[in-house]
Amino acid sequence: MVEKNDKQKVKKKKELTPDDIMKLEIAKEIGLMDKVEKLGWGGLTAKETGRIGGLMTAKKKQRKK
Repeated sequence: MVEKNDKQKVKKKKELTPDDIMKLEIAKEIGLMDKVEKLGWGGLTAKETGRIGGLMTAKKKQRKK
């Protein structure tokens, strides 16, 4: 049996929100998914992150119409 001390936290898989799903779809569309899987979201440059955010905003605006 493995004991856990107070500093160890068990990570629960968080449920994906519609925004999370859209972010993943856009990352796939623009070819960044490999980088995200390898380095995580924090491994993206500001330019790459901004592009994803801009495309998310554009898609959200289009859905409202």
